[in-house]
Amino acid sequence: MNIGERIREIMRQKHRSVVWIAKQINCERTNVYNIFVRKDINTNLLRQFCIILDHDFFKELSQDTFKKE
Repeated sequence: MNIGERIREIMRQKHRSVVWIAKQINCERTNVYNIFVRKDINTNLLRQFCIILDHDFFKELSQDTFKKE
């Protein structure tokens, strides 16, 4: 799972803009675009995304990691 792409996907589903996200995590808009291309992310930053987007990315990552075949 590419976490940056997944954050962008959830952001769009929740009808949130990049500008809104940037304000919520107190960073520049260009930094948010950089996050979207990341394959990994700092856990504290991911926690912020979980809170502001009301979505459990940690659960998704865990399920992706421990897929039952």
